[in-house]
Amino acid sequence: MLPFVLATALTAALQGVEARLVRVEADTAPGFPKFTMLGLPDSCVKESEGRIRAALRNCGFGFKWDRRITVNLAPASVRKVGSSYDLATALGLLAADGVVPASALSNVLLVGELALDGQLRSVSGVLPMVLMAQQRGIGVALVPPGNLQEASLAAGVAVYPVATLPDAVELAAATDRPRPPSPPASTNEESHAPDMEDVRGQTLARRALEVAAAGGHNLLLVGPPGSGKTMLARRLPGILPPLTVEEALQTTSLHSAWGAATPRLMRKRPFRAPHHTASDAALVGGGRVPRPGEVSLAHNGVLFLDELPEFRRHVLDALRQPLEEHAVTIARAEGRLEIPARFQLVAAMNPCPCGHHGDASRACRCTPRQVQAYQNRISGPLLDRIDIRVDVPAVPYSDMAGPSGEPSRAVAERVERARQHQTRRAATTNARLSGLALRAAAMPDAAGQALLASAAERFSFTARGCDRLLRVARTLADLAGAEGVEASHVAEALQLRGTFRGVS
Repeated sequence: MLPFVLATALTAALQGVEARLVRVEADTAPGFPKFTMLGLPDSCVKESEGRIRAALRNCGFGFKWDRRITVNLAPASVRKVGSSYDLATALGLLAADGVVPASALSNVLLVGELALDGQLRSVSGVLPMVLMAQQRGIGVALVPPGNLQEASLAAGVAVYPVATLPDAVELAAATDRPRPPSPPASTNEESHAPDMEDVRGQTLARRALEVAAAGGHNLLLVGPPGSGKTMLARRLPGILPPLTVEEALQTTSLHSAWGAATPRLMRKRPFRAPHHTASDAALVGGGRVPRPGEVSLAHNGVLFLDELPEFRRHVLDALRQPLEEHAVTIARAEGRLEIPARFQLVAAMNPCPCGHHGDASRACRCTPRQVQAYQNRISGPLLDRIDIRVDVPAVPYSDMAGPSGEPSRAVAERVERARQHQTRRAATTNARLSGLALRAAAMPDAAGQALLASAAERFSFTARGCDRLLRVARTLADLAGAEGVEASHVAEALQLRGTFRGVS
């Protein structure tokens, strides 16, 4: 009679954008033949029995199924989703059968989906899984060849590509493993961001874009169709500083967890532009199995919402929490997830349904009531969180035929110098200064305070509106290389604040 045997293999489960260690406990015992999988597996995980049976048979492993086999995915309270558990389950069963020494699996992370012939298929979320192994002190990771580049981005873990189940068995059981191979060079070239020199005219909008980039401020562009709002927004990433190493690893890991192919470390800030038909779950994240939304995929980058009033009202209002807290909190009956969402919001809209309200070159066909109803689709609380609001008028032909604008490289240098001032002062951008730090850094001189008090009374600024005005004024001072905030900086901040819809 076969003895009772228990073996354990290591893999990982994704919860939101973070990976959690999962121990695959494989137990074999005499009894009526039955395969049982425990630990909240979804349908895809339960179906792994069929894939593993066929893979073991087709690879020549004489695994005996005529006994009671129990596989537990611990911790049992975490829901397991996807096919990445196949390899760990198969090696756990082989360890319980004596084919692989059980002790050899104690320091090896196993990730991959099995084909029926024993080939290993790529899975999503490998980078956060290997980063988790690094934090846990797990020194070796076996992954499908298609995931090698991504997994190799995590330092401190020896990553081996395994093409087949026999390869994985041989490498896991080896007492003296060879040096891990270098990942193949990626053939995907990163595209260059559009350049600011393509923008003709639009002096105020260009200035607003530079200030937004320098201070990390949210920006709203309002103008008729064809005035260049989208063109301007798409040039913002080209003047932003590149991601730091820590930001790049965090951003790349988040995109990997979402399911994107990440063969190289992301060094350019992400730019996400969801369609206005996006649901609230698509925009901020969620779903039956919580996944990051567009606001999280724009983490450390730019979220561009074109045709802002065309988004559904409740979808836009869902942005209010991540704009303030720089994270999305998803609560479910089984737990609570927090997904990072530190992004810069850039929005564009027409001033009315026909798009020509206030346009000197074309008459507006909308009634005042229609204009007001269109603009009221954006709630006051959301608008209050947008620091800079500027008009983008139609560009006359004389400007289009004129010289090209200043290139992104020159603008980016000024933005970088302003960001360096902010880093030395508070280790963050002006848009994210806390209340006390904002008062210490951005309190204007006497003339500036008088101008701010007059404007607050005239336009009925909220307390948050005053704070956001001071943040922009502080950024203007940083761009000018000034130590303190002066009245001229407050005046320009008021100009950039705008009076769209009369909301301050």
